[in-house]
Amino acid sequence: MVSAGTAGPTFDLTAEPPDVDTLAVGFTEYGLAGLTAVDYLVDQMPMEQVGYLNGGGPPTITPFENGVPRHHTRLYADEDTALGVVISERFVPPQMAESFADAVDDVYAQLTPTNLTVLSGVPVAHGPEDHVPFYIATEDYRERYLSDTDIRAMGTGFLDGATAELVARGIPDDERPVGVFTTPAHPQAPDAAAAVRLVEALSATHDIDVDTEPLAEFAATVEAQYRALAERIEASQEEMMPDDRMYM
Repeated sequence: MVSAGTAGPTFDLTAEPPDVDTLAVGFTEYGLAGLTAVDYLVDQMPMEQVGYLNGGGPPTITPFENGVPRHHTRLYADEDTALGVVISERFVPPQMAESFADAVDDVYAQLTPTNLTVLSGVPVAHGPEDHVPFYIATEDYRERYLSDTDIRAMGTGFLDGATAELVARGIPDDERPVGVFTTPAHPQAPDAAAAVRLVEALSATHDIDVDTEPLAEFAATVEAQYRALAERIEASQEEMMPDDRMYM
């Protein structure tokens, strides 16, 4: 087993990773849009797990599915598609942003990609016309991947946590283009519709061929379920309202 880095949390590599062109990262954040997007990439593409985050401090979780446990933060890569993916099912606390970014830096050096792309939903007030992807990106990233697209820049604001740390490190580094694809997300997790927009933005700008139709169908199902739930809650509240509202 090869360890990438020696201090703080590190990615332990369980297989020799191939060189990749793009390293995409998704975190556990508001609406789980970024996490859902990278998880979908792993499911839909012939990717192999080549490592996992070892250490990293609290909060400690061990996800499992059908009784099978897995590491909360994992590294996948595929040589044919030249894509690497970091998927983090554990929330990264702000005080751990720097050490987490150090671990990603080590992996970046191992895989030697041409760019780092973060996929992330954002909790902002928005209308239906804003259900589109936006970008925040360093100058070299914009020149290489966004000059021929119609993806809009996100307006004034700020990044925080691990995403902010990763982007800040790319600002002075001409050899490390860093970009964030973001989109308004809803609190009902997972916001699969937002995840679709993030995957489509990555696919359009990085020549990655991935079918988003299954994810779009899942998004429609989730939306219908939440709509039905909201209708039931509203109907229940109306039934509980008294008929005499003189003192209301």
